[in-house]
Amino acid sequence: MGNRFRGKKYREGIKKVDGGKRYSVPEAMDLLSKFPKAKFDETVNLAVKLNIDPRKADQNLRGAIALPHGTGKQARVVAFCEGELAEQALAAGATAAGGAELAKKIEEGWLDFDKAVAHPSQMRHVGKLGKVLGPKGLMPTPKAGTVTEDVVGAVKEFAAGKLEFRTDPGGNIHMPLGKRSFDNQKLVENLEHVLTHLKTIRPQAVKGIYIEKISLSGTMTPGVLVAVEQ
Repeated sequence: MGNRFRGKKYREGIKKVDGGKRYSVPEAMDLLSKFPKAKFDETVNLAVKLNIDPRKADQNLRGAIALPHGTGKQARVVAFCEGELAEQALAAGATAAGGAELAKKIEEGWLDFDKAVAHPSQMRHVGKLGKVLGPKGLMPTPKAGTVTEDVVGAVKEFAAGKLEFRTDPGGNIHMPLGKRSFDNQKLVENLEHVLTHLKTIRPQAVKGIYIEKISLSGTMTPGVLVAVEQ
């Protein structure tokens, strides 16, 4: 989309960006904070281009991460567990908790939640929901930390904004870093935490440059390129 078709605030913001420059993390956050603001509290979005081949199983990265300062958004979490554990999950902030009855409710069309976590013993119920939860990215999985014996801990973390991530077919990872109302230092620390984590899961097969490109943007702002430290 050409800039002349963008909104006035976007066009004002793009004038502040040197398109060929990759800014340091503090510089990028400072520039982002100076863009005209929307009437709502915009999300700050991160996009990271990795030098990987997602078609190869060992390079198709996925996982979950809790940001030091959260994302500024509370998530609705359901927990597949029973008995006392279900009571504890509800007390920890779960929107709903249960076993077969919860699975039946979801199978019948109830999807008013953002995340589902499950105790391993409940996969006999959850496994039947693949066609419902899978296409919406809600299917619990051990790799993302959503199938775990510590269901209560998972409820607390995901309700507070713990993020699941996975590479797209182009080798990119997208995730929210917080809100534009956050002070810059909190956004800097969230970003540095993500980049440190991505470096720890670098596939052994990747040689040379690993992180190719980093871009930050608000919901309604232009993107800002960030200098990459390997």
